[in-house]
Amino acid sequence: MFSVSATMLRRGALRYSQCTMATVVSGNKTSQKVRERLRTEIAEMSSQFPGFRPGLVVLQVGDRDDSNLYISMKLKAAAEIGINASHIRLPKTATEDEVLRCIIAANENPAVHGLIVQLPLDSFHPIDTENVTNAVAPEKDVDGLSSINAGKLSRGDLRNCYIPCTPNGCLELISQTGVAVSGKNAVVIGRSKIVGAPMHDLLLWNHATVTTCHSKTIDLAEQVGRADILVVGAGKAEMVKGEWVKEGAVVIDCGINHITDSSKPSGKRLVGDVHYPSAVQRAGYITPVPGGVGPMTVAMLMKNTVQSANRFLQTHRPGRWNIVYTKMKPQKPQPSGITVSCSRPAKPIAQLAREMGLFSDEVETYGTSRAMIQLGVLKRMENQPDGKYVVVTGITPPPVGEGKRTTTVGLAQALGAHLNINAFACVRETFPGFSFGAKGFAVRGGYCQVIPLDEVSLQPFGQHEAVSTASRLVMDAVEAHAHYETNLSQEALFDWIVPLREGQRSLSTAQLSRLKKLGIEKSDPLTFTEAEIRCFLRLDIDKDTAADCDFLGNEIMAILSLSSAEEDLKERLSRIVVATNKSGDPITTEDLDVCGTLVMILKDALKPVLMQTVEGTPVFVHTSPLADIAQGYTSILADKMALKLVGSEGFVVSESGYGADVGLEKFFNIKCHYSGLKPDVVVMMANVRTLKCKAVPIQAGWPLPKEYLQENLQQLEKGCFHLKKQVENAKAFGLPVIVAVNTFSCDTNAELELVCSQAMQAGAVDAVQCTHWSEGGAGALTLAEAVRRAAKLPGQLKFLYDSKIPADGKLRTVAKQMYGAKDIELSPKAMEKLALYTKQGFGNLPVCIAKTHLSFSIDPKLRRVPSDFILPITDVKVNAGAGFLCALTDSINTETG
Repeated sequence: MFSVSATMLRRGALRYSQCTMATVVSGNKTSQKVRERLRTEIAEMSSQFPGFRPGLVVLQVGDRDDSNLYISMKLKAAAEIGINASHIRLPKTATEDEVLRCIIAANENPAVHGLIVQLPLDSFHPIDTENVTNAVAPEKDVDGLSSINAGKLSRGDLRNCYIPCTPNGCLELISQTGVAVSGKNAVVIGRSKIVGAPMHDLLLWNHATVTTCHSKTIDLAEQVGRADILVVGAGKAEMVKGEWVKEGAVVIDCGINHITDSSKPSGKRLVGDVHYPSAVQRAGYITPVPGGVGPMTVAMLMKNTVQSANRFLQTHRPGRWNIVYTKMKPQKPQPSGITVSCSRPAKPIAQLAREMGLFSDEVETYGTSRAMIQLGVLKRMENQPDGKYVVVTGITPPPVGEGKRTTTVGLAQALGAHLNINAFACVRETFPGFSFGAKGFAVRGGYCQVIPLDEVSLQPFGQHEAVSTASRLVMDAVEAHAHYETNLSQEALFDWIVPLREGQRSLSTAQLSRLKKLGIEKSDPLTFTEAEIRCFLRLDIDKDTAADCDFLGNEIMAILSLSSAEEDLKERLSRIVVATNKSGDPITTEDLDVCGTLVMILKDALKPVLMQTVEGTPVFVHTSPLADIAQGYTSILADKMALKLVGSEGFVVSESGYGADVGLEKFFNIKCHYSGLKPDVVVMMANVRTLKCKAVPIQAGWPLPKEYLQENLQQLEKGCFHLKKQVENAKAFGLPVIVAVNTFSCDTNAELELVCSQAMQAGAVDAVQCTHWSEGGAGALTLAEAVRRAAKLPGQLKFLYDSKIPADGKLRTVAKQMYGAKDIELSPKAMEKLALYTKQGFGNLPVCIAKTHLSFSIDPKLRRVPSDFILPITDVKVNAGAGFLCALTDSINTETG
C-alpha cells in the first residue's frame, strides 16, 4: 500500500506524492506474499512426501486469445510455486460429451487436485456451461463455481468448500487494509455467479451487513454512499463516480474494461468499473486497475489448489491405495469354502477399481464382482515405477496340491489388508475341465480365496471360449485351403483369394507379408507371372503335419499369456505354425490370412480380469495355459499392470504352476525371458504330509494312510531331501528364497520346526509357518514380513541357459540341473524335428519340457530325489507364436480336453 498524487494518477502512474489521497492496495505485492507462503508450503509437502506435488489441470475449449492469455498466467504462476500444472486444449469441434469425458478423467486422477474449466467454452456445438462446471468434482473445483460449492458458501460452510477466486482475492485485499469487515456496511455491485453473488455471501458470513446492487437498482448512488466497503464487479467502464463514494471507504474494483485513449500507442486504455481519478480523492483505500484484483485471482487459484492437495493428504498417502478391506473373523470349526465365500459379500468391483486409482473408462464391469481392465492403463502409467515382484512356487505337488494358490492369495491379503501395503495377487483362471477334480472348484480355499466362488470357478470369463473359437477357425482355414487348392483351377483360386473389385485387385497386409517371404517384390497382382501366381496361391499343405486342435488351442492360450500388447498378440498369432508344406517349409496363420480375424476374436480376452479376495485384496485372474505342454502361469500383462498399479512400495504376488523343477523353471526361462520382468523374491510352498510321502520310493496313494498323518520325524527328515533339491532349484536363478510351510491341524510343532530347520540348511533366507487357510491374511503375516525383508536383499536374476545354444543343449541343461537327470535321450523322431526346427530358424527359442509334475522323473509314482536316470524325449513340437519348443515325454498326454 502506498500514497499517490491525483495529477500523477491522471497520467496513469502510481507513485508517492506530497498530496496524499487514498491508500492504494497493491494486488501485485499482496499476491506475491501469498505465492511465497504457498511455495514454502509445497516444499514442506514434498519434504514430508517425497515426489509429491499438487496437481492442477486447466481445460480449454477453442483457442480464444483472451483465454490463452489468462491460462498462460495461471500456468506460469503454478510453475513458479511448484504446482504440477497441465493444459488440455480441445478443438472448437469438441462436443459436450467430449468435454465431460475429459472432466471425468481428471476427477478420477488422484494426481490432480485442482481442475479449472476456462470459460467461455468456444465450441461450434452448443455446450451447457452449467452442466460442465457442475461435472467438476466438488473436491477439485478450485474455481468454486459448481453448484455444490456455491451452495456451501451460501449456507456459510466456509471450511468445507472452495471460495471462488476473485471474491476470495477481494477479501484478502480488504484484510490488507486492516479494516475489520465485521459490523461494516458493505455494498456489492453486480450479481454474477463468479464475482457478485459469492462476494455477497462471503462478506455476509464474515459478519458484514451486505447490500447487493445491480442494473435494476434505482438509488445506486445513494447505496454506494452508505458503503464502508464497496466491491464493484458490474463490467461497465467507470460506472461508479468518485463523488458517490463514502469518504474513507474501502473500494475494491474488480472491473477490467478498455476505453478509447488516443494518447496510447494502442489507442486504448485499461480501466476498472470505478472512476479512479475521482474515487481516489474520497476513498480511504482503493485497488488499482490493472495491478489490483487481477493478480489476486490467480494467487487465490493457487491457494485453493494447495488447499485441495492438503485435504487429499489428510485422507490419502501418495502412492497408497485408499482401499477399505474386509475385517475377518475366522470361525471354528472351519466352515466350507462356499460358506466362507457366501458370508463375505464382494464389494462392487467398480468401487474397488476406483480405490486402486483406475479410471472409470479403463474398467469394463461384468456384473458387480468382476471387470476387464483396458490395456491403456499401461500407457497412462508407463512412467510409474514398478512394485516388488514375488513369485510363489512349491515342492513337487501331490494330486491334491500343496497350497501354492492359497499361499499366493494369503500373502497378498497379509500385505494388503493387514500391513496396509499396496498388494496384488495374480492367478490363473480355473481350467473348466479341472473344476471338479481332487483340488476342488475354487480359486483357492478357506479364508484365502477369490470371490464369488461360483463366478470365478463356474462362470466363464470368455478366454477359453475365445481360444476355442480361434483354434477352430485356424483348423477350418487349413481344411478350406487344402480343399480349394485340390478342387479349383489356378485362375479360380486366384479369383477367390484376390477377388476383383471394381476392376482392381488389392492385397491384404498378410498377403504382402507372404509375398515378401517368398521373395516376390511386387504389390500389384496384375503384374504377377504365372509362376509367381502359383507360388503365391499354392500352400501345398501336407495334411499329415497339421497341428491338432487341442495343441493349437493351448498355444493360442500361451500366446495370450505371453503377449505384452495387442500388436504383440497380432505378431505372435501370425507366427503360429499350423503345418508344413510338401517341401518341409512351415505354413503359418499369416500364410492363411486369418491373423486379423484371430485378433478380433481374442483382443478382449487379452484384458486382465479384476476380482477380489475374501478380505478385499485385488486379484487379476487371467489366462490358464497348461503347465506341462506350455508355461502354466498367469499372463505377462496381468503382472505388468499390477506392478504399475501397486507403485514402487507395493507388492505383486504371482503364482507359477506345479513345483519349482517344472513351473518355476518355465516362469523364469520363458515368462521372464519375454516380459523383461525380474522377480525380487521366490516363495516356496511346502507342507509336512507331502514331505512324508517323498520319503518313500513309491506313491502311497490318496487319500493318505493314517500313518502319514501321525508324527514321524525320521520319515519327515528323509522327505526333506526333496525340499532341499527344490530349494536348490529355486536358488539357481540367483534370487532369495523363502520357504512357507502350509500347516495342517495334524502337524506337530516338532515336525514344523524340523521342516523350517531343513529349509534354512538348504539355503533359504527364511522359513516360516503359515496358517492362512484357516486364518486368512492374519495367518500369513510372518510370511509377509519375511518377504518384505527379503525384497531388500541383493539379487540378480540368472537364466538357466543362453537361448542361443542348440536346443538339445537347453534340454540337457534343464534335465540335469532341475530334475537331476544324468542325460537326455532323443528319439529319432525328436532328433528329426529338432533338426527341422533349427533349419526353419526356431533353434534359438526357449524350451518347455512336457513331463509329469508329480515326480522329478517321468514316472509319476517315483518319489524321493531320483538321480542317474535318463530323460527320454519322444517328440518335439514348435510353438512359434508363443515362442518356445515343446519337448514331449511318455508321461504326458497332449490332449487338453
